[in-house]
Amino acid sequence: MTSVAWARRRLAAGRFWESFRRERAGLTGLVILLAAVAAALVAPLFIDESVTSVVSGTGAKFAPPSLDEPFGTDESGRSILLMVWWGSRTSLLIGFLAALVSIVIGMVVGIAAGHLRGWAGAVLMRITDWFLVLPSLVTAMVLAAILGGSTFTIIMAIGVTTWPATARLIRAQTLSVEARPYIERSRALGGGHWHITTRHVLPNVAPLLLASTTLEVASAIVTESTLAFLGVSSNKTSWGTMLRASYDYGAATQGAWWYILVPGLCILAVVMAFTLCGRALEAVLNPQLRRAGA
Repeated sequence: MTSVAWARRRLAAGRFWESFRRERAGLTGLVILLAAVAAALVAPLFIDESVTSVVSGTGAKFAPPSLDEPFGTDESGRSILLMVWWGSRTSLLIGFLAALVSIVIGMVVGIAAGHLRGWAGAVLMRITDWFLVLPSLVTAMVLAAILGGSTFTIIMAIGVTTWPATARLIRAQTLSVEARPYIERSRALGGGHWHITTRHVLPNVAPLLLASTTLEVASAIVTESTLAFLGVSSNKTSWGTMLRASYDYGAATQGAWWYILVPGLCILAVVMAFTLCGRALEAVLNPQLRRAGA
């Protein structure tokens, strides 16, 4: 039985990959993401945090791109290339973990609100609606300012303010799944809440969660960059703090366009890659979209 189950999973994975390969935009986004993640993972093998120190700069102040410094230097003579490379670790880490926190909270609340009927589901949805009307960026700024701008705080501030949209999406999918006849048969055979939600509901909402996660990571990276630019993050180097530093030291007025352009393009490329992957996953995993595309 186990071998049959694994064979079915391999077959399903093969079909998924074949469908995903047909999505050219999603495949392009996946290549960009793999390159960005690989660069962030191998960064400690070649450089360390000393590249962010203001005394580590060996070049001229605001030196333009050259053969020695392909991306130019900053106000302290530090290499923009090395800082962007090291900063990718912080930006991607916050993006992934903040999205994970948001998805987990949204999944739990959404499934519970859709599965539980009566006052319990109503209370969960009123809490979700209350969080939904709060301005997420302002709330994250307040939380980060009160609790400090550490990496952990930024992750939690983004995660606990961006889950309501996911919760409402998962709740709608849960209601759709629980309206199917096999759920009634499961209840009639004695299936409890845990059995129904983990064995029937969760597998059916998982594809939607997968597509939503990629979009949440992109949103989290943008939010982290915004918080860093607004000065509420204490991270030494991320793409957002680099943009903040370029603003503080007047890179635009001094013609140091590379100081603004390079981290900005990194944010744009990674966010676009996540968005392309998310849209492709949604098209592959949603039968209605596949039929519409055909």
